[in-house]
Amino acid sequence: MQFTISSTQTPELNDDAAILAYFESKHPWGISTSIDLIDCNPNIIRSEERIRSFVDALCTFINMKKFGPCIVVDFGEEPRVAGFSMTQLIETSLISAHFSNASNAAYLDIFSCAPYPPYSVARFAQGFFEAKEIRVAVIIRG
Repeated sequence: MQFTISSTQTPELNDDAAILAYFESKHPWGISTSIDLIDCNPNIIRSEERIRSFVDALCTFINMKKFGPCIVVDFGEEPRVAGFSMTQLIETSLISAHFSNASNAAYLDIFSCAPYPPYSVARFAQGFFEAKEIRVAVIIRG
């Protein structure tokens, strides 16, 4: 399994402890994490039920309260982009994802003004979707 880390602003913020300490001391607006999950289990990313289950588990994992229902739709006329897309408002912002049937990849984005451990979230998502490789980009907002 490959795990690639990228912090686009401050290279020293390359682990959860450093990010959470920075958040505590500097009080930025929020954390934005983009996670590319490569070579996922196709049965999981093609299941609306499993995607909804992931959202529930993720919100519990990062201690975020859902705001409204999770929206999961399967669409895409072009085979390269066809698959499920998901959005879930949380009280501190938004979780969204797109699941590509053609490449068995998932593209997950989490933004929250409340702190959470982005690299632990990436490993959690990797395990849930059985991804063989992940890429993570973290941006501290504000």
